[in-house]
Amino acid sequence: MKDTATRLPRLGGRLAALAVLLTLTLGTTAQTPLDQDAPASLASAAVPASAHTVDSVPPTADVQARDARPPAPPLPSGFDVEMFEAMARTIVADQRVPGLSMAIVHDGKVLSARGYGITDVSDAEPVDAHTVFRLASLSKAFASATAGLLVNDGTLRWDSRLTDYMPNFQLSQPGAASHITVADLLSHRVGLPHNAYDRSLERYVDYHTLTRKLADVPLKCPVGTCYAYQNVAFSLIGDIVFAATGDFYAQEVQQRLLKPLGMNDASLGLEGIESSARWAKPHVRGRGGWVSVMPKPTYYEVAPAAGVNASASDMAQWLIAQTGHRTDVIPAPLLATLHEPLVDTPYQARSSAWRRARLDSAGYALGWRVYDYSGHRLVYHAGAVQGYRTMIATLPDRDLGIAVMWNGESSLPSGLMPTMIDRALGIPSELTAWVDIDIDQSATYYAGNENDDTPPGSNAASATAAPR
Repeated sequence: MKDTATRLPRLGGRLAALAVLLTLTLGTTAQTPLDQDAPASLASAAVPASAHTVDSVPPTADVQARDARPPAPPLPSGFDVEMFEAMARTIVADQRVPGLSMAIVHDGKVLSARGYGITDVSDAEPVDAHTVFRLASLSKAFASATAGLLVNDGTLRWDSRLTDYMPNFQLSQPGAASHITVADLLSHRVGLPHNAYDRSLERYVDYHTLTRKLADVPLKCPVGTCYAYQNVAFSLIGDIVFAATGDFYAQEVQQRLLKPLGMNDASLGLEGIESSARWAKPHVRGRGGWVSVMPKPTYYEVAPAAGVNASASDMAQWLIAQTGHRTDVIPAPLLATLHEPLVDTPYQARSSAWRRARLDSAGYALGWRVYDYSGHRLVYHAGAVQGYRTMIATLPDRDLGIAVMWNGESSLPSGLMPTMIDRALGIPSELTAWVDIDIDQSATYYAGNENDDTPPGSNAASATAAPR
């Protein structure tokens, strides 16, 4: 889960970043100022939203009524869901990856939530809408949303100090730790070098040992003044949640997000994925092709950074919430706060071909990346752990959400995301081909009924089958 972007914040430092949070939260409702004696909370306008589903993705009972928002603009004719599904089928039919899962939502409705390919090359079962994948760093948005809901009810504040809950926590510079806030943790502005102690985590050094060892790491900047991606330090938010509520972090995520959103396949931790009714095994490259392996427990040690597991069905509901159609669970003012960039990450605009071609700016918000994608705001994140890759994005001005997950260490499916975004924005397909495949519209990996999320079979040939 490496991210080497290190740049100064666009908002001019710590005070400006906190001012953005205050503007977003206070601009929508009258609230108590953020001071140590009077915690603020975000007002919640509990307006239920609707969800139309396909592939047997069940709507939850409290999303049947429409919210008060105007209808989303129609998607261009070039946004062809059947074509995107055919691309997914072609990728798995060619064994570019063993299995893939994809969810697409628009205007609070599920356009597609399906699985393709197989869960395990050594024991092939078809991937369906309820097959669970590791989300890796897509988990960070669940951490920020959980923290935000605690801010919303007055339990926490964005400027709550880490040392108020972990008084013994230290950084290498005396007194520096006392300046770390909830917002700093969730936007990677702790002042540490990027990915501090990730390699030790991968060597099975336990999380609590690593949090103590952060005191030995020289700081690259004062707390709150620069960006450097973290997993160990980011996960300190879980300790804050426990200290503030008395509940384990996983329980708070389940109670505040997974259960009310109807994410019924979702779980946290290694035990969670292994107890799933159907889950996709991770795959690495071997001499003869793909090899399935057991999931590594390492990044599950940092649950806020990388601990969530979910299916396409789950991610469809998560996308509906992230596009503003579940204000009963994530209020609109909170969602705006979570998606507001606090620090520049210009390296991201150069880190891949589609980013170089499309991004005009890049920043990090609270558990989310925010891009200017050809003049349009894109809220995005990617994730990677051994044997799994994931991507999620929303286009607010199109009311569109997309998630893609796959269980093999290949970069090919990552081209699905910019392909769909281009089509949603009406960018001509001949300008750039982000997925290097010949689309086979007759691919037969999924031949089931439109309302049946379980593929009837798989024609995959058997194959022998790093953390980022």
